[in-house]
Amino acid sequence: MKTTAIILAAGQGTRMKSDIPKVLHPVCEKPMVWHARQAVTSASTEKPVMVIGHGADAVKKYIGDTAHFVVQEERLGTGHAVQQAESQLKDFMGHILVSNADMPLLTGDTLSQLVARQEANTGPITMLTLISDDPRGFGRIVRDEAGSVCAIVEEADCTEEGKAITELNAAAYCFDSEWLWNALSKIPLSAKGEYYLTDTVGLAVEDGLNVEAIILENANEAIGVNNRIHLSEAEAQMKARVNQNLMMRGVTLVDPQSTYIGINVEIGQDSIIQPNTHLRGETVIGKNCEIGPNTIITDCKIGNSCEILSSVLEKATLEDNVDIGPFGRLRKGAYLSKGVHIGNFGEVKDSHLGEGVKMGHFSYIGNATIGAESNIGAGTITCNYDGENKHHTEIGKEVFIGSDTMLVAPLKIGDRARTGAGAVVTKDIKEDRLAVGMPARAIKKI
Repeated sequence: MKTTAIILAAGQGTRMKSDIPKVLHPVCEKPMVWHARQAVTSASTEKPVMVIGHGADAVKKYIGDTAHFVVQEERLGTGHAVQQAESQLKDFMGHILVSNADMPLLTGDTLSQLVARQEANTGPITMLTLISDDPRGFGRIVRDEAGSVCAIVEEADCTEEGKAITELNAAAYCFDSEWLWNALSKIPLSAKGEYYLTDTVGLAVEDGLNVEAIILENANEAIGVNNRIHLSEAEAQMKARVNQNLMMRGVTLVDPQSTYIGINVEIGQDSIIQPNTHLRGETVIGKNCEIGPNTIITDCKIGNSCEILSSVLEKATLEDNVDIGPFGRLRKGAYLSKGVHIGNFGEVKDSHLGEGVKMGHFSYIGNATIGAESNIGAGTITCNYDGENKHHTEIGKEVFIGSDTMLVAPLKIGDRARTGAGAVVTKDIKEDRLAVGMPARAIKKI
């Protein structure tokens, strides 16, 4: 049977104290609404419907065409929010998942279990519950003597006896589509002037229909985010989940508590991640690498058997057996071929370093191409910017650049050429030539 989903993402989130729509606040680098969409997508067969309201344009721009959108102009409760999706789904026949965009820890596996239970349910609703001594504002689940769900009582309406109930509503549901729309039209207006989706449970019970419930194995999945404290709790749980998954796949995290790894980061088997390392974005790291400590890597592709110590890398590519640091910096467009070495405080931007290149400490290479097995001496700088434009430096194979050489681009240095220490190179150097001085001049053939 077909399954679709409604994601409730219209809330303002005033307790976040933010100009950013609540559902766009990130958890493990991705907005909460991204996590919610990922979960329902893996558990359903159709593109989800997202109910948006506050910050609607920003949410819609982020999600793009991966969801249908309906706008809840007035925020009149969760029942009213789901009702807005009727225009999109009135002809849909099957199961309808309903979840909240501010619950980023809810997994696709859990929602798939919810769908599977509803497929076996003779009634119109299967819901998700949790057992916890900390109610966090969730409604209490009331069961009859036979153990069947018979009501959800909101915390504000609970008696002292009701407040002692530890089974809570996790606010995720799977409905029979044919029954849902008619039931929503029967929800009574609450004292607060809102229509609660939870009242559908009472309507089903009144009609003698069965309401099923699945109790979460991991209650942390039900953490909802209403303020920055909740956001930090969700971040901690998601971080632990990511780290545990990596360790189970053969990655060593020396100190998981101080290691921050984005949800889309990939790391190969037998790699070691040292403490206080941040791996972000779409970073991919190969096997047998050692990264950190005190390293930040964003949107990089790193091969096998690389060593990166106390460095910062962004949008760079490293082939196998590259070592960097400490205190190296790779900026956008840096490409390091197999076996490249970059010493401490070396920086590379928009440049290609060939196989086996050695780049000494305190050097800067920008807008350059360097041939295989060349040596870049300590303190070398490509002077690539004239105040208006960037210029290219081409260095051939097996070139030796002496310490403190200034390479004033545009410039071409031939294979096996050499520069003396402190040279200021303003003109091309042919292959197999030695250039010295300021400005440098070729003095002999090597």
